[in-house]
Amino acid sequence: MSQVKENDTVKVHYTGKLNNGQIFDSSLEREPLEITLGQGMLIPGFEKGIVSMELNEKKTINIPAAEAYGDVREDMFHKVQKDQLPQEITPEVGMGLASKNPDGSEVQFRVAEVNDDYIIVDANHPLAGQDLTFDLELIEIK
Repeated sequence: MSQVKENDTVKVHYTGKLNNGQIFDSSLEREPLEITLGQGMLIPGFEKGIVSMELNEKKTINIPAAEAYGDVREDMFHKVQKDQLPQEITPEVGMGLASKNPDGSEVQFRVAEVNDDYIIVDANHPLAGQDLTFDLELIEIK
């Protein structure tokens, strides 16, 4: 039976969970994820977990934070004066915000702290610092 190799294009169903068992993403209610390995489009641990799988194989992989979204970085927290925010926004902890870069790309933030004159925003990925578990099922190798 054929096995997944680097640079293969595959279709895989997955369910991603935190250490407490909470599901944060799943493809089971939609089309499987189709991806070409080796292009840096997946977190490293997820891609490593798919390599060597056989067609229709199911397995569970555990990915440490370092091979997922990395550790929480303090340099990704930024102080923003409230008067720099659009007037219609009332910031609350946990609220998502976006900012445009000069090149037109968007950066996503999460409000980490709200003070009288400023807020602290966090640009870390929401899953940074988390070890992750994925249930995988290999559907197709192209």
